[in-house]
Amino acid sequence: MKAKEARELTIDELKEKEKDFREELFNLNFQLSTNQLPNTAKLNQTRKDIARIQTILAEKESVQ
Repeated sequence: MKAKEARELTIDELKEKEKDFREELFNLNFQLSTNQLPNTAKLNQTRKDIARIQTILAEKESVQ
């Protein structure tokens, strides 16, 4: 998810996206531990997406 796309979402939608990314990260870590993850770069991308959403959430919440 790009920052521009995330900035267009509401706070509730951002929290839902963060929840989805956290579930995805959990599943990716599980796949990694069982040696079933073909693309390990997806782990780093998901972590960055979570951080990006948290940053935008903090910005939006500080404005309100």
